[in-house]
Amino acid sequence: MKLILIVLGCIFLALAVLGVFLPLLPTTPFLLLASACFARSSERLHKWLRNHGALGRYLTDFEDGRGIPLRGKVLALGLMWPSMVYSMYRVPYIGLKVMLFFIACGVTVYLLRLPTTPQQDAAPVSSGER
Repeated sequence: MKLILIVLGCIFLALAVLGVFLPLLPTTPFLLLASACFARSSERLHKWLRNHGALGRYLTDFEDGRGIPLRGKVLALGLMWPSMVYSMYRVPYIGLKVMLFFIACGVTVYLLRLPTTPQQDAAPVSSGER
C-alpha cells in the first residue's frame, strides 16, 4: 500500500507542477493530495515536500492551519471566476451552468473563510518611524 501511495503522490505532485504553468489545471488540490499520500506512506517525502523551496511554505501554512496568503486568494479567485464564466457561456445545458455557478460560489466561500497568512516579506515598522 505504501508503494501505491508513493506512486500516487508522485503523480499528484507532477500534476501540481503542471498546474503552475497550465491555467485551467489546479495546483493546490493536487499539491494537497500529494502531501496526503506522502504523509501516509513516506515521512522522508512528506518532509521534503513541506521543506520545498517553491511549494513548501504554502503547503506548510495550509496544513498547520495558518491558511493561504492574500495574493494566493486573489489570484485563485481572479483566475477561477473568468474561466467559470467562460465555461458557463460555452456550456449549452442550463443544469450544467447552474452547477458550475454553485461550484464557483462554494470555492469562493471556502477561500474567503480560510485564514489569510500574514505577509512575511514586509519589513516591521520600528517605533521611531511612526
